Amino acid sequence: MERKFKFSIDEYYHLYNRGVNKSVIFNSDSDRDRFVKLLFISNSSKPVVFKSIRDVPLEQVDRGETLVDIGAYCLMPNHFHLLLREKKEGGITSFLSKLLTGYSMYFNKRYERTGRLFESSFKATYVDSDEYLKYLFAYVHLNPVKIIDSRWKERGILNLDAAQEYINKYRYSSYLDYTSTGCRSESILLNKESFPAYFTEPKDFKHFINDWLDFHNIE
Repeated sequence: MERKFKFSIDEYYHLYNRGVNKSVIFNSDSDRDRFVKLLFISNSSKPVVFKSIRDVPLEQVDRGETLVDIGAYCLMPNHFHLLLREKKEGGITSFLSKLLTGYSMYFNKRYERTGRLFESSFKATYVDSDEYLKYLFAYVHLNPVKIIDSRWKERGILNLDAAQEYINKYRYSSYLDYTSTGCRSESILLNKESFPAYFTEPKDFKHFINDWLDFHNIE
């Protein structure tokens, strides 16, 4: 289906894609680590060959100018979410093309499969308001709760403490980069300064997320 909008410079978008027929696209932490590294090197105006930087820390990789600003991301078993800002004309399309192609080639080779890994076209929604943009920071980072409680949005949180503990330990989203005073190596993926400063301190972000969880909590 053709999108009803075109990507525009300085505008924000929520992007997501899932495995074809809803199949799992991450079988192990090695798969997830590979995808995270590809998030970094695919956001580049120059080609970067993965095998040439396989053991190189991300901060030492010369990737040239970036194509998009990443505000948030989350990896789920059969899909992923990204919150992006377009920096250059065609930046989002180029970034997603390199990311999905690179990961599909890796996955197919590792698991000796052929054919498409992802649905034919990634999905995107245009962020048309400040309220919606702030909401997406909660939506993207709360996705992992589905792993331990797939129906929490429909029926509410059955165990608030368990949900909070799970997202606090979940490595494969940008949640820890907003809630921790330390600096993970993965934090280099984010361009926080290109997004509104909704959360001035890590505790502000954690309270924001916990408020969403508590709102859906079943007493």
